[in-house]
Amino acid sequence: MEKEIKHFTVSIYTENNIGLLNRISAIFQRRHINIESLNTSRSEIEGVSRFTLVVDITEEQMKKIIGQLERQVEVIKAYYHTDEETIYQISAMFKIKSDLLFEERQIQNIIKESNARIVTVNKEFFVLEKSGRKQEIDLLHRELSAFGIMQFVRSGRIAVTKSEMKISQMLEAFQAH
Repeated sequence: MEKEIKHFTVSIYTENNIGLLNRISAIFQRRHINIESLNTSRSEIEGVSRFTLVVDITEEQMKKIIGQLERQVEVIKAYYHTDEETIYQISAMFKIKSDLLFEERQIQNIIKESNARIVTVNKEFFVLEKSGRKQEIDLLHRELSAFGIMQFVRSGRIAVTKSEMKISQMLEAFQAH
């Protein structure tokens, strides 16, 4: 019987140490698991970083990887959530010729209807930012493509969990020791 592939978001809390990103991604690479997105940032605790990864694997593989992370990397805490327990967003930026912003009423309507935000304007181009679901970003991209996009970038999926986790208290207790 084949194991079910699920969408998981992995949160890994570590002390701020050089080289952790390579060691964390190597654990997935050795198992031939593609990381859909990987984000790293400071956590709410001073001196602690949070790595957030999105992967498609079986739950059995996920459990093994969590164990490996906790043994092989200086991890304070690693945990995973399924797709149903997580809220996702993607961020995208579009660079478009400035004259279109002022001459094409339709572009102004697209920006307004999509709840996108203009982040910069100069005489050559303007940059539009949009965060949302993949489908929203894809729709905006299709609509703007009709006018010509000079440059386009998008993030991988970033995620927060729906449940209330007491991670802050756990990390604070860790730091006290």
